[in-house]
Amino acid sequence: MLFNSFAFIFCFLPVTLAGFFVFNKFDKNQFAKCWLVGASLFFYCFWTLKNLPIIMTLLAVNYFLGRELHSLQPRWPKGILLKLGLIFNIGILCFFKYANFFNDISGSPFELGKLLLPLGLSFLVLQQITYLMDAYEGMSKPRGLLDYLVFGTFFPYLIAGPITHYEELVPQLENKENFKFSPDRFSLGIYIFTMGLAKKVLLAESFASWANTGFEESASLHFFAAWKASLAYTFQLYFDFSGYSEMALGIGQMLNLELPINFNSPFKSKSIIEFWTRWHMSLSRFITTYMFTPIVRLMPSITFTNSMVATFLAMLIVGVWHGAGWTFTVYGGMHGLALVINHIWKKKRKKKKPIPFFGWFLTFNFVNITFVMFRATSLENALQVYKAMLGLNGVVIAKIFGLSKESALIKSGWKLGSMLKPDDYLVLILLVAAFVLILKAKNIPELSKSFKPTTKTAVFCAMIFSLCLFGFNRITDFIYFNF
Repeated sequence: MLFNSFAFIFCFLPVTLAGFFVFNKFDKNQFAKCWLVGASLFFYCFWTLKNLPIIMTLLAVNYFLGRELHSLQPRWPKGILLKLGLIFNIGILCFFKYANFFNDISGSPFELGKLLLPLGLSFLVLQQITYLMDAYEGMSKPRGLLDYLVFGTFFPYLIAGPITHYEELVPQLENKENFKFSPDRFSLGIYIFTMGLAKKVLLAESFASWANTGFEESASLHFFAAWKASLAYTFQLYFDFSGYSEMALGIGQMLNLELPINFNSPFKSKSIIEFWTRWHMSLSRFITTYMFTPIVRLMPSITFTNSMVATFLAMLIVGVWHGAGWTFTVYGGMHGLALVINHIWKKKRKKKKPIPFFGWFLTFNFVNITFVMFRATSLENALQVYKAMLGLNGVVIAKIFGLSKESALIKSGWKLGSMLKPDDYLVLILLVAAFVLILKAKNIPELSKSFKPTTKTAVFCAMIFSLCLFGFNRITDFIYFNF
């Protein structure tokens, strides 16, 4: 059951919201929490009941470990409990996510059978790790099982984030004001949800077909076709993932619960360092707190060189976390190396003013180029696209540009193709629109601050929502469901 489906929008979501506020109307807050847990588990198991034992095992083990870590007199030393928790969570993730990969590359005659990655397991594991680490560091307070279950199963972020900390969500469940229906927050939630839905249905899905075609036909791409495919995927990924995150934020607002912002206009970034403070922000926070910092602490001393080594290793791990394949490893290494270079550049040129446009142009194109590796099905597939992007497969231009076979460009190796098709014009229009949106339009955090539930806003939302309904005939999974 996807956020962008009739079943979710017209059945599951209204019933869940109604049940939550009906229980709260009669001061049955505990029943309202149970209702949320039940609805979340139903949502998670809607795809397959096989997911249920896995999520229940994760929740049971982590709740027990967290309770011991919160205890003033734990049965075992807290350091051992934390290590056991990390081994358990990472072990579960590695088994389901990487067993097939290691079996394939090892050439082992032992056949594991193709394991299916449980939906949202990567995000579930990261969220549970934050819970255990925060409990160990004393950054969270012990609470009851029901509050923990709401935190562990909350359906808006259950499958693809944002990665939410225990202390970000649970204290809101203790505030009785959050159990009362708020017309203003509900209106804001609908507005945010609709904007996220539009990103997914109207934009991401439009770019998806061009990106998929380009990567499937990578061996025959020419210069312009390769750049069309790469840009289409970059925008597809951004509008798809940020759209999901904003729909999750919107649902949270409808329930009077604030979730962390996951995207803050990342393509306005003028450096790769800035990009990672704006892109998938909950993951960036996780990287800094639970990966980079522990790696630095393991170093003999905290120096610039050691921090750069930690930065590279952390990003390499992030690449591997995204998937079992060399493409993801290379992707993580590319971003790790870029961050190191960016830090060195800043250190050596800190007195000189940066050139904004040059920084933006370099950052955007680097991100676009690395997303080719992220999307590619194999290293060979990625290299074929890169080869075409460099023009090594030739440059084909349409006849519409008025060039003849005698022109200098044609004589220098450019090829004269057919006339532009209607589909090509649509690509150009959408690419221009996408650049305008990412560079000029206000993002959701900015729009939320100035939001007012007026008739004009309601009409606008209704129009956008109506347009989205026409796109429900091409429903596809969100990209990050695969991770």
